[in-house]
Amino acid sequence: MTQRVIGVDFSSSPSRRKPIVLASGTLSGAALRFEGLQRFHSLTDFGDWLAQPGPWVGGFDLPFGLPRELVEQLGWPTGWAACIDHYAGLSRTTIRDTFAAFCNARPVGGKFAHRACDRPAGSSPSMKWVNPPVAYMLHAGVPLLRAAGVRCPAHAPHEGDAQRIALEAYPGLLARELIGHRSYKSDDRAKQTPERLIARKDIVEALEQGRTRLGLRLRLSAAQRDALADDASGDALDAVLCLVQAAWAAGRPGWGLPADVDALEGWIVSA
Repeated sequence: MTQRVIGVDFSSSPSRRKPIVLASGTLSGAALRFEGLQRFHSLTDFGDWLAQPGPWVGGFDLPFGLPRELVEQLGWPTGWAACIDHYAGLSRTTIRDTFAAFCNARPVGGKFAHRACDRPAGSSPSMKWVNPPVAYMLHAGVPLLRAAGVRCPAHAPHEGDAQRIALEAYPGLLARELIGHRSYKSDDRAKQTPERLIARKDIVEALEQGRTRLGLRLRLSAAQRDALADDASGDALDAVLCLVQAAWAAGRPGWGLPADVDALEGWIVSA
């Protein structure tokens, strides 16, 4: 029996230079066959794709929820759907100013509020608006998922289409397992070095050989292998890392989520 899985490297402001990249594959046992990539140059086009019938299980590289500490202090709704609706109604300028004021009122070393999954995953706090602007990614992406009617099990396990399962993924979590803290990507051409190319090749080789705690082997053609390594931005490889995380979740009870996951905050799959 095979399952269709996807992995998405998301951009909050997609363009031809920096598109949303979607990797697709089929999972059979412990073998994950990579089928290819799709690129979306606008949020509208990506939303249209999401609204198409499944089935798929997807890993999306964007935060699905905000820290409970932040939401409660701001007096925002603490139900996930109501919180997302409120958040989606804010401008990016308002988000930046609100979060900056929150941080400015806190002591050095504890400026940001964190979700329970951030530290085990090694991810940026979902309220961060620069480097990377994950707060804007949440603002752009999660309303698209909700509008498309997909199911987000960490937040609303009984709502949405059970044939389209959306999970929060984080490629950096899996990449660090494979190559430590070596850098493997950059959007800056001046930083697209041979060392980063070697790091991407090492990640691809490790995924093919199944050298991860997720217990999956990635099946690639020679052309696919070269294409993943040659993308110096790392967007294609990040989409594939999310694909592998989604495939792991597809084979786990309850999608591999903790039994006590906070539905407001959510969880990064495999953390």
